[in-house]
Amino acid sequence: MLMPRGRRFDMPSPGTASVRPAENGSQKKRRGPGALATAYLVIYNVVMTAGWLVIAVGLVRTYLNKGSYHNLYYSIERPLKFFQTGALLEIGHCAVGIVPSSVVLTAFQVMSRVFLTWAVTHSVKEVQNEDSVLLFVAAWTITEIIRYSFYTFSLLNHLPYIIKWARYTLFIVLYPMGVTGELLTIYAALPTVKKTGLYSISLPNKYNFSFDYYTFLILVMISYIPIFPQLYFHMFHQRRKVITTEHKKSD
Repeated sequence: MLMPRGRRFDMPSPGTASVRPAENGSQKKRRGPGALATAYLVIYNVVMTAGWLVIAVGLVRTYLNKGSYHNLYYSIERPLKFFQTGALLEIGHCAVGIVPSSVVLTAFQVMSRVFLTWAVTHSVKEVQNEDSVLLFVAAWTITEIIRYSFYTFSLLNHLPYIIKWARYTLFIVLYPMGVTGELLTIYAALPTVKKTGLYSISLPNKYNFSFDYYTFLILVMISYIPIFPQLYFHMFHQRRKVITTEHKKSD
C-alpha cells in the first residue's frame, strides 16, 4: 500500500528531536542520533534518493524511446526491486533507535510495499503488462524522491521550503493514484492466482494447515477500505499543522 510517505503516517524525520513528557510533568527533548548515526542516515537517504531518481529517469527515457507509456515496468524492474527492498533497513533504524519511529508501524508500512513488489508484481508475471503497475510505480517514485530528499535536508538542517511543501501537498494526488494502481494490480492478479494456486497450501498435509492466497489477496484489498481514509485525512491534518506553522513564522 502507498502509505503517506506516500501512504504512511507522518513520523518524525530522522535526526530531528521529538518532545515527550518527563516524569515530573515538564517537557523534555529527546536527543537525535549521534554524529556517526547521522552521517550514516545522510548517506542512506542520499543513496535512496539517487536510486529513485534512477527509476524516474528510466521511466522517462523508455517512454521517450518507445513513444508509449505501456509496459514501462520492464525498464525499471531491477532498480525498483532493489531500492524498494532496501527500505527494509528503515525497520532496523527504528529498532536500534537512531530514528524515533514505531518499529511495528514502520514494519507494516515497508512490508506492504515489499509485498506488492515481490509477492504480487514479481510473482504474477501476467500483471506486469498492466497499466496499473505504472500507476503505482510512478506514484511511489515521485513520493520517495520527495521523502528521502526531505529526510536528507532535515538531517543537514537545511530543509528548503519547496521540499517541505511538496511532501505535505503532493500526497493529495499521489496517495489516491498509488492506491488505485495497487488495488487494480492486485485485482488483475486474482485470476492467475486462482488458476495456478500460487502460494496456496491445500489439505491434507503433515502440518494440518491450509492457506488460500487468492482469498488472502481479496482480504488485502478489503483492508484498504478502513485504512485509506484514516491515513489520507491524517496527512491533511499534518499538512495543516506544518504549512500553517510555516506561514505563521513567515508572518
